[in-house]
Amino acid sequence: MQGRADKGLILTAGFFSAEPRREATRDGAPPIELVDGEKLVSLFASLELGLRPITTYDLDDSFFDEYRR
Repeated sequence: MQGRADKGLILTAGFFSAEPRREATRDGAPPIELVDGEKLVSLFASLELGLRPITTYDLDDSFFDEYRR
């Protein structure tokens, strides 16, 4: 990364392989923050941006065993 930047930011909906991760933290270069799809969703969830929290339940089938004939 050349120029006058103090920091870089790269977003992807996918993931970053080892090489971009190494380059992002290379000595002598301005730091680059890599935000992959998982981190991006996590950030959106923590800020509730465009997301609505929902609650789900799994049925505990063993609870009903004593009521079965």
